[in-house]
Amino acid sequence: MSKKQFVALADSIREHNRLAKFNGEHAFTVDQLAALARFCVSANPRFKRERWLDYIAGRCGPNGGTVAA
Repeated sequence: MSKKQFVALADSIREHNRLAKFNGEHAFTVDQLAALARFCVSANPRFKRERWLDYIAGRCGPNGGTVAA
């Protein structure tokens, strides 16, 4: 997978998690995100697991930089 695809996947997860509380659904769990991250590493050894998880959590931007206000 490419970086663009990893970001698109993270965007989809972020959006789901954002809407889950309003729709009575469950957000992705830490274990589910860990399983997805393991898959991403297997698809591309250069995958940056911590950056991807930080982006999903809103702690950084898609390139690892600060979050735009």
